[in-house]
Amino acid sequence: MSHVNDPQPTPWWRHAVVYQVYVRSFADSSGDGIGDLAGITAHLTHVKDLGADAVWLTPFYTSPQHDHGYDVADYRDVDRLFGTLDDADRLIARAHELGLKVVVDLVPNHTSWDHAWFRAALAAEPGSPERARYLFRTGRGEHAELPPNNWQSVFGGPAWTRVGETDQWYLHLFDTSQPDLDWRNPEVNAMFQDVLRFWLDRGADGFRVDVAHGLLKEESLRDQTREAPSIAAAAQHHEEPDRFQVGAHEVDEPMWDQPEVHDVYRTWHPILEEYGAMAVAEAWTRSPAHTAAYVRADELQQTFNFDWLLADWDAAAFRRVITDTIEATRAVGAWPTWVLNNHDVVRSVTRYGGGPTGLARARAAALATLALPGAAYLYQGEELGLPEVDVAPEHRQDPSWFRTGKPGRDGCRVPMPWSGSAPPYAFGPGPGAPWIPQPADWGPLTVERQHGDPSSTLELYRRALRLRREFATDAAGAEVELLDLGPQVLAFRHGALTAVVNCGATEVLLPDGVPLLSSGPLDGHRLRPHTAAWLRG
Repeated sequence: MSHVNDPQPTPWWRHAVVYQVYVRSFADSSGDGIGDLAGITAHLTHVKDLGADAVWLTPFYTSPQHDHGYDVADYRDVDRLFGTLDDADRLIARAHELGLKVVVDLVPNHTSWDHAWFRAALAAEPGSPERARYLFRTGRGEHAELPPNNWQSVFGGPAWTRVGETDQWYLHLFDTSQPDLDWRNPEVNAMFQDVLRFWLDRGADGFRVDVAHGLLKEESLRDQTREAPSIAAAAQHHEEPDRFQVGAHEVDEPMWDQPEVHDVYRTWHPILEEYGAMAVAEAWTRSPAHTAAYVRADELQQTFNFDWLLADWDAAAFRRVITDTIEATRAVGAWPTWVLNNHDVVRSVTRYGGGPTGLARARAAALATLALPGAAYLYQGEELGLPEVDVAPEHRQDPSWFRTGKPGRDGCRVPMPWSGSAPPYAFGPGPGAPWIPQPADWGPLTVERQHGDPSSTLELYRRALRLRREFATDAAGAEVELLDLGPQVLAFRHGALTAVVNCGATEVLLPDGVPLLSSGPLDGHRLRPHTAAWLRG
């Protein structure tokens, strides 16, 4: 499996390691228990010392916070909960001083119901230009008492809300407070192109595009004839969809991944190119080929590889994802982007079994991820080996919890532990509790406790990222060769580096080469179960 040999200068994002910051949960500078921009700025050296190339910030825009910032009321301002535009400018400037790029989150599928556009739409009449920015439709039934179609929200329940006692309903594929925009209206794209330029002019280096596959719906807004499993919703609700059994012929999703969505990104591409910037798509699609379509030469620069995240702890599953991903991206002249964790899914330590076994597997999977060609995205706390937290019901805040009764995503959003032996672990000044309580047993997992400990997950990530800088450039454009070391072993060679992951229950003999790094102790030249190693030569 070989990659595209691009004669052009390598863009910064091609082999970048991007560190995701969930703004609410990274660091609190004010003492209100909620992370903020000043707190991030004060802790950017942690990202730099880790060895990352860029930082991705979740939404910090003006918002009523019904979905913790993914319900945007003003895309050109900072919510006072997190700071000010001046704070954003200082954060970007400090990141650039440290040699870090800054990726900001863009939420184009929907706005908040507090956005000026939606307020104007509710005040206007049906058929008005104000309502044409969103997807309002007449209800069904004798008195329009039924939703316009049978679509369900990702967060549970109908995807439509009625406007008072009128015959009009509005579409929201997520929370009721997040009305979907009508991207067939050119006014919508014009507004977002202005937003792109607003943040690029302030120094942003790129964007993460939320729900990138959802902007365009089938124009008829017809009923969904066969309810397909929502991969994104299942991942968020701690369920495990069989991603590989969802074939194109089995799926009926008139609300997702429509061909016209690519026309939007073709209009964004020249803007990004003008600034030397990038965008990464959050696109949950039915196949690697559909995912790769978002990174064709005239569209976006990256798209998350959720197949890698969804794969079981299984060597065959990992091999299949690597093969399918590289083939799909190569077919469109692009490079893959790998991810194990983010703010929407169960943390890898817990996903891989929890406890010492889950931690060992997560460390091993991280080494596999960082040895693969292309970019890698890390999620805050991943480098500390943080597990998913079973947040008590009285502390849960994810809107999906309130709509479905399922735990939702709070467990992967618990605030970072920086130092100390008890909560709040220096998350903010003083002893005040963070917005989601931290476990009492996280003392050994703090940045302070793990710093300098060669056996810690933090130091493993630091060593891996240092080594990655050496071979990522050397191996650029090189083949990825899958090696056969047995059915329970994932092994591949990328340039001068060989990566081996033992997914089985017994030790395996390592191939020839000089061991550079391992996720756990080696027994001579033998690799223990749930362990990975890098070798050179």
